[in-house]
Amino acid sequence: MKFIVSSTFLLKNLQAISGVLVSNNSLPILDDFLFNLNDDDLKITTSDIESTMTVQIKVTMADEPGIVAIPAKILLETLKTLPDVPVTFDVNQTTFAVKMLAGEGEYNLNGHNGEDFPETPVIDDGNEFTINSIVLSEAISKTVFAASNDEMRPVMTGVFLEMTPENTSFVATDAHKLVRYTRKDITVETEDSFIIPTKPLNQIKNLLGVEDQPVKIVYNRKNTFFSFGRINLISKLIEGKYPNYTAVIPTDNPNKLQIERTPLLNAIKRVSIYANQSTHQLRFSITGRQLVISGEDADYNNKAREILTCNYDGEDMDIGFNSKFLSEMLSNLDSGEVMFEMSQPNRAGLIKPIYDEDRPNEDILMLIMPLMLND
Repeated sequence: MKFIVSSTFLLKNLQAISGVLVSNNSLPILDDFLFNLNDDDLKITTSDIESTMTVQIKVTMADEPGIVAIPAKILLETLKTLPDVPVTFDVNQTTFAVKMLAGEGEYNLNGHNGEDFPETPVIDDGNEFTINSIVLSEAISKTVFAASNDEMRPVMTGVFLEMTPENTSFVATDAHKLVRYTRKDITVETEDSFIIPTKPLNQIKNLLGVEDQPVKIVYNRKNTFFSFGRINLISKLIEGKYPNYTAVIPTDNPNKLQIERTPLLNAIKRVSIYANQSTHQLRFSITGRQLVISGEDADYNNKAREILTCNYDGEDMDIGFNSKFLSEMLSNLDSGEVMFEMSQPNRAGLIKPIYDEDRPNEDILMLIMPLMLND
């Protein structure tokens, strides 16, 4: 097995799929990249069992097809230090010894039998739809941060994809905050839903960038498959029933606060420095056209308050919020202004973006549970 490929081109494609690699693999071969050469097509695979990612590239010269697993860490570190030069890979298909020739350098390392690498799952009888890459990247960015890290409730550690003939919603929650991102321009003939783990979604988001391209999604009851450009990713779905999230979204919210997003976010970040670092509690005191944000840490005698101008329609209210959650939510919006919709200090509040231009196909709703204030 022998081929030649550009060092920088290979490095770029290896880095694209290296996010799947983990440091505590149960199978040592999962620390490797799987190289599979057929004519001048080189397919490179990484896997952590739960997710498998592949990239297909063309090499400049190929001689003898073959398959080998090459340790990822040493290969990446070598390629990072090389200038943009052709690299010759010469693999002994009996011992799996790998020789790399680059310029005047020769590098030898032990590869492994590629046949020992876990087989990539195949989706049979899957449902298929296509989504725009920019829309998918936006949907992931707006929701994935709100998913839970609690492994005791695995269904909440992923993003819930809910598809209907009218729209498609991406939902994530950790019981303290919830985000629903809905697109009216993505529809299916028959209602369906599944839960995607956050790790493969983050990998996809990092790779999509700003390029406008179609992303093919195929899924069945166990796996989902994403394909775009030269990249393929297949991931196990999270089994279980997602909680009835619509039941916690309040519908009667007469108190409405409209405010500029960036000044609010910056004020929250500043005041939270002086708040209790365990509870992250901030007090919102809202009266007329004024919002007072205050935080206090009694143990260290720290406290801070800021006054912001707002448009408020409702009864005067004091309500407590977690500054960490608020910062995350506001940071993942890109609107000039936001609307807070509230009913009572002990009921969940809603945050919605207000855009300058009309976005008829997009609807974003964020929910945050309040904190009990210590009067």
